[in-house]
Amino acid sequence: MGWHALLSLLVLLCAAFLAHRHWPVIAAGAARLTHADRGWLLVATAATLATWACSALAQQGAVPEPLPAGRLVAVQFAAASANHVLPSGLGAGAVNLRFLTRCGLPLTRSATALAVKACAGTVVRALLIGGLALACPGALRPPRPAASAWTVASWAAAAVAVAVAAALLARPLRRAVRCVLRDVRAVHELPARAAALWGGSLAFAALHATVVIAVGQAVGLPLSPARVALVYLAASSAAVLLPTPGGLGSLDAALALALTLAGAPGDAAASTVLGYRLLTVWLPLIPGLVALGVLIRRRVL
Repeated sequence: MGWHALLSLLVLLCAAFLAHRHWPVIAAGAARLTHADRGWLLVATAATLATWACSALAQQGAVPEPLPAGRLVAVQFAAASANHVLPSGLGAGAVNLRFLTRCGLPLTRSATALAVKACAGTVVRALLIGGLALACPGALRPPRPAASAWTVASWAAAAVAVAVAAALLARPLRRAVRCVLRDVRAVHELPARAAALWGGSLAFAALHATVVIAVGQAVGLPLSPARVALVYLAASSAAVLLPTPGGLGSLDAALALALTLAGAPGDAAASTVLGYRLLTVWLPLIPGLVALGVLIRRRVL
């Protein structure tokens, strides 16, 4: 865990440096957010609230056994806050793992249920990005720096590291993949569970994109909803690769940069990112942690 914490700290320091360097743009974005359209902000708030129910639906779809619906939604709300405290989804994973084991599922089944849900979410995001990229050609145009010997060497070293890791972990990975595939087959033998898994995963990603779109409309972001959704899905998928708590710093920088590259003014992009993070992270954080404590005290977790 030492290197993990070090990398998280490095990302946060880089984000703090960028925030300091571009502070006038961030301040202008915050000022713009205070004059945002209240109707669109209500739409964004409603979409945020619905994300927890969709996460619960997807988690239920990942296991054949029925789970207590009310507790499951409460656990997703608490897990989202825990996810903003620990890096790379460890908080949400630990909370959901504990909940599934308390519901009577063996530890290995609980772990594979989380993997099934994560795989479904990844597939859904990839399909949405592909579909929106076809609908919005040219929307994703990352900067192309000139190739250099250092760049080529870095990519080669990364490829070698991935190959070595794959060779060392081949047997455990094969066992894990077999377990996940077994659970995937079991879930898809029940049409209702399969519909919950894929429908919940699709709705979860779409609702988060809707929050960004609604906040963008509230602050006058001059981009089409489809383009904003594509930019958000691509930026959030890239930010997952950096192990900061809840994407703190990594998602903010990636989303702001992606919106700017897509043609948004700097202050409008900053306002959109600030509004999205306020609704999905900062406002629910304390209530979510309180809910987590209550669930632990009542032995739901």
